[in-house]
Amino acid sequence: MNLTNPNIPEDVRAVASNGTQLRYKMMELTVQYPDAIALGRGDPDLATPAHIIEATTAVIRQGRTAPTPVAGLPELREAVAHKLQRDNGIAADARNVIITTGGQEALFLIMQVLLDPGDEVLVPDPRYTSYDEAIDSAGGKIVLIPTDHADAFNLRPEAVEAAITPRTKAILLISPSNPTSGIITEERLRQIAEIAIRHNLIVISDEIYEKFVYSPWKHFSIASLPNMAERTITLNGFSKSYAMTGFRVGYVSAPVNFIEAMAKVKAITTGPAATVSQWAAHAAVTGPQDAIAEFHRIYSERRQMMMDGLRDLRLDFSEPRGAFFLWTNSSPTGIHATELAYLLLKEGHVLIFPGTAFGENWGGYLRISILQSTDLLREALTRMAPIIARYRANT
Repeated sequence: MNLTNPNIPEDVRAVASNGTQLRYKMMELTVQYPDAIALGRGDPDLATPAHIIEATTAVIRQGRTAPTPVAGLPELREAVAHKLQRDNGIAADARNVIITTGGQEALFLIMQVLLDPGDEVLVPDPRYTSYDEAIDSAGGKIVLIPTDHADAFNLRPEAVEAAITPRTKAILLISPSNPTSGIITEERLRQIAEIAIRHNLIVISDEIYEKFVYSPWKHFSIASLPNMAERTITLNGFSKSYAMTGFRVGYVSAPVNFIEAMAKVKAITTGPAATVSQWAAHAAVTGPQDAIAEFHRIYSERRQMMMDGLRDLRLDFSEPRGAFFLWTNSSPTGIHATELAYLLLKEGHVLIFPGTAFGENWGGYLRISILQSTDLLREALTRMAPIIARYRANT
């Protein structure tokens, strides 16, 4: 599907092939519409749990704000290791954990330490394009692994193995997925683990959305499998699970030598994550977990409402098994997803990211987030309806 509409502004057209730049351009355009409903970014709209806020203010009042060791607050590293053992079945202690300034920094540090120029990383397509940039920044090469709508974007082990070359260094797994909200099932993770062991590959497992998987599906961590902890780098954080995006705290679990190498790079770049944010993360992981269950209930309700609404618009979508998004097939409108997203914003004042913001192959898809109240989601569907209907009528 080609980008042909002459009414698309040149500044949008200029970044249409760069996923990250396209997302930011769409957000920049949204400022023109004060009543816009944002269904673009993946930042939770729910309030950070009260006990985390209270712990944060207490730390500030008590003056516990001195910088921590580069690898992170010892108490937080220990708490994260305990969480990994309890929730994920991953054998880890504090030495296996580094605290980062959000998941983005974690991703870039991983690639800087792991990759030599020319190394290949297998990445599922579609994907969050920050992976591309992190791999490129380290001189690596991204090799795309196709996934498809009919399989709910589950990663096929045979597709992984077919992409392996002598230059392959690592397999990147994202489960639940941004942007598709698909998951990699336990059965397939077990098969991918066998492939990684057989070909002596590293696995990078991004599990940032792990707490939001919808019944009957369940989250599974590949590092919990036999002989996988020593070859798996698990990336996670607090922003999604606890609605703490602005606190900027992520973490990585990996073999001790890899964590030490990450700490050396971190020491000469950003230094330790903000102390106050680390104490907030400590309160999150060690305190009551009731808020996660409540968040899950709210997201489940919104997910169902949006699925019903999209069906009313006669738009198909892959089954959203986790995360906050509906990966929606917009090809029945007959126009490129970037054009459609622009028109939904200009005419309907609804911000939605086109599929090409997550890979050049996805001009027939939209990523729609559910990170607004049910009233605003309902209003967004109402605004979208006449635009979708008009273009469907023309096909």
